[in-house]
Amino acid sequence: QVQLVESGGGLVQAGGSLRLSCVASGRTFSTYAMGWFRQAPGPERDFVAAISWNGGDYTYYADSVKGRFTISRDNAKNTVYLQMNSLKPEDTAVYYCAAGSHYGSEYSKYDYWGQGTQVTVSS
Repeated sequence: QVQLVESGGGLVQAGGSLRLSCVASGRTFSTYAMGWFRQAPGPERDFVAAISWNGGDYTYYADSVKGRFTISRDNAKNTVYLQMNSLKPEDTAVYYCAAGSHYGSEYSKYDYWGQGTQVTVSS
């Protein structure tokens, strides 16, 4: 069982930056692929970024955030980060981190989810 707690959300002006953090419980964090998803008002939870279990070589981004967002992880701290730069109003959403045994962009690949943190970008 893995528990995930996100933090770092808030209100920021367009063009600004935020860094989200997600701390995981459990001693097996380093064996999980990690992802970030977001959900604006509505039923869809959209993929944002993913990182493989050992970080480094394997990261993957949605086209909408490529070049602006960076996912990273620190296995010693059981933490995954999402650095968000050049934020746009359309980035406004609740951001969720997720852990899974398989790396990828599909929602179904992830077994554990955090409660989410709100990011609001004003124009």
